[in-house]
Amino acid sequence: MSYKHTIDNDICKGCGLCIAVCPKKVLEIADKVSTKGYYPAYQAHPEDCIYCAICCTMCPDVAITITESADESAAKQEAEV
Repeated sequence: MSYKHTIDNDICKGCGLCIAVCPKKVLEIADKVSTKGYYPAYQAHPEDCIYCAICCTMCPDVAITITESADESAAKQEAEV
């Protein structure tokens, strides 16, 4: 399966909790300030992400989501028809 990891920069406050719990050290704090004035987390090493969703669970602002990619969803729907 293919998944997409997304961090909403308008919601993330850069608390670092997701960074602390990531088992693969994928996340880091950005150098650029968001529109809200925070330094949000971002995927510095996306190729290492195992999509465990621990970061999603830990995020107090629910700024991180992991979803099934559109390509995989379309193929799955076609297979069901």
